[in-house]
Amino acid sequence: MPEILDQLSVWFLPVLIAITFHEAAHGYVAWRLGDDTAKVEGRVTFLPWKHIDLFGTVVLPAILLLTRAPFLFGWAKPVPVDFMNLRRPKQDMIWVAAAGPGINRALAAVSALLLHVVPMLPVESEAWAARNLINSVLINLALAAFNMLPLPPLDGGRVAVGLLPSPLAYQLARLERIGLLIVILLLFVVPWAGQYIGLKIDILGWLVQGPVNALYGFIMTVFGPH
Repeated sequence: MPEILDQLSVWFLPVLIAITFHEAAHGYVAWRLGDDTAKVEGRVTFLPWKHIDLFGTVVLPAILLLTRAPFLFGWAKPVPVDFMNLRRPKQDMIWVAAAGPGINRALAAVSALLLHVVPMLPVESEAWAARNLINSVLINLALAAFNMLPLPPLDGGRVAVGLLPSPLAYQLARLERIGLLIVILLLFVVPWAGQYIGLKIDILGWLVQGPVNALYGFIMTVFGPH
């Protein structure tokens, strides 16, 4: 039990902050670009309880941590955006979608910078604070990389819809309803099935872990302590 509580104590705040800022950034940029849907519903805020999905934000990440899963996965309540209220719907959709991963990358850089302050803390809290900050770098980069996969309803899919010519954008946008199911199948079900028949199919590693490792090395080199 002490080990479990220790794990939760160094992951809970990084996950909560990463998800809260991610959703608030979507709502804020949408509001500034003409759609006040999220603002009216009180979602342009950094108050965590406005964005928490009980299962996706709390229960599922806790289960994965407690079972020592090789990955951490979760979600918050999606921020409501009416893209037709945006001043330039197709172009502004790109900025609204990119805001979430963008703020996560910024949080990763800030967390790396804060590692410089850790040696100034009381000795008994140094290690705990450092683990929180390192986990913050990792979870923010993972959230950014995962959400930029080019498949709606993920942010990367909406960026792609905004960038592609209309005929291709329309075809990609039609996947919105089943996009998350496709992601779950590709990232979790297919690797499990491959393992069952003796094949190593690590799509999560190829598409997410590789970029996260590269960005982690870059951010720690540029912003972290040496």
